Amino acid sequence: MGVSVFTNHLIHDMSLSRVQLSFAYLIGTVTSGLLITYAGVLYDKAGARVIAIGAGLMLGAALVYLTRVNNIAKNLSEILAFASEEKIKIVLMIIGFFGIRFFGQGVLTMVSRNMVMKWFDKRRGFANGILGVFTAFGFSYSPIILKNIIENRGWINTWLLLALILGAFFTVFVFFFFRDNPEDAGQIPDGKVIPEKLSGVKSTSEINFDLKDAVKSYSFWIFNLNISIVALYFTAFTFHIESIFNSAGFDSDTAFSIFLPGSIIAAIVHLSGSWLSDYIRLKYILIISFVGLMISLLGLLTIKNSIGITTLIIGNGFLIGTYNILIAVTWPRFYGLKNLGKISGFVMSWAVMGSALGPFLFSLSERLFSSYNPAIYFMLCLAVTLFILSFWANNQNDDKITKKKSE
Repeated sequence: MGVSVFTNHLIHDMSLSRVQLSFAYLIGTVTSGLLITYAGVLYDKAGARVIAIGAGLMLGAALVYLTRVNNIAKNLSEILAFASEEKIKIVLMIIGFFGIRFFGQGVLTMVSRNMVMKWFDKRRGFANGILGVFTAFGFSYSPIILKNIIENRGWINTWLLLALILGAFFTVFVFFFFRDNPEDAGQIPDGKVIPEKLSGVKSTSEINFDLKDAVKSYSFWIFNLNISIVALYFTAFTFHIESIFNSAGFDSDTAFSIFLPGSIIAAIVHLSGSWLSDYIRLKYILIISFVGLMISLLGLLTIKNSIGITTLIIGNGFLIGTYNILIAVTWPRFYGLKNLGKISGFVMSWAVMGSALGPFLFSLSERLFSSYNPAIYFMLCLAVTLFILSFWANNQNDDKITKKKSE
């Protein structure tokens, strides 16, 4: 969400094309995605606090590095006569994007979500709902806040400010407040024992799958593809949001103004959906997610009128609201906590790689066809196909419970 506000400034000040910047984002993000599964393994071994502190420090360092890319490229071009300054900038931006995607969206997101999931069992969905409200408003306000800071201080000073907040203040917060398991603080999940009859969810203490077992199930891939496709689409949309709205005849203020109403819808959907997830099959939320994706894509195709923008906002609200439920609650519910880092890391790997492909796919569409519509139609075909397949994405543990009760 934050990178979207910097895109046009980077294109202008780095003297790179939209395709070149998207390509750097693609390679840096795919590389980070390939490594997140291993970060999940480290999380299972070292715990939330250690990994989050390390990731926060490295994220801060990556942001500082990105502010110096122009200077580094200029110096290297004088030393490396065989490489142009433009090519050096692309390589340096790949490294920078790797840093913020791996340590930011990848590791910190995985660790923070998993820590909350471990602290709750029967009320995991409701806890995730509260978490998601803050996430939704953070997503909506961050582009607006960052845009204002950039206008007042410039994009370089904005990234330096973020580096200070994340690399210094946040890591101190993590040290004092992050705990991997409730047992480490003399607590139990949910804070109390909740009778089985009050929840339709089976305790995850009874479920333990390894990654190799999880990837053999049909449902794993349908849920995983949902998260990956949503990440691909929404990252592409936000990365090119100014360009998309400009091509439809709107200014950047109009583009970023859609985040606030969308976040209100997302917060409502997320809170109510998270509460319901403690009692219903997750595939129903998955189905709603694909409906939200299709609505958002249709809105994007008709963005030149007010109805299209309204449709886009509603679709985005349902899309993000359900996304934050599925990416957090699914894996502990389906596969337990023992290998949560490894499994969720693998899923996050796919999500990050999906988010890498999105901006590049949309930039190619704009370059080749002078329109983002071909990429949008492609996404719509994927959404319809996965929507149909999602009706059979059941949790095998729910099936076992139903069978046992019927007996």
